[in-house]
Amino acid sequence: MSNEDLISVDYEIFGRVQGVFFRKYTQAEGKRLGLVGWVQNTGAGTVQGQLQGPRSKVTEMQEWLKSTGSPKSNITKAEFKNEKTLDRLEHSSFTIVK
Repeated sequence: MSNEDLISVDYEIFGRVQGVFFRKYTQAEGKRLGLVGWVQNTGAGTVQGQLQGPRSKVTEMQEWLKSTGSPKSNITKAEFKNEKTLDRLEHSSFTIVK
């Protein structure tokens, strides 16, 4: 394990992000990067969640959420808030919340 800070950040993604497997791809990318957290659809047509892990990996995931997403998604905006440093991770895996 590196000496890198563990951080947590909440996110909300806007655009065509529901019905395009966005949650599945987000979970897969989060796991690939070794992050933990969750992702879910909202009633407002957005996708929201939380990322936790080493700062560099969270930053990499933030870029992915802003610009890549799932193949059929069309991301118009990505908001990140409530960033904080953690002593330890608060989740054990990366889950899709139904």
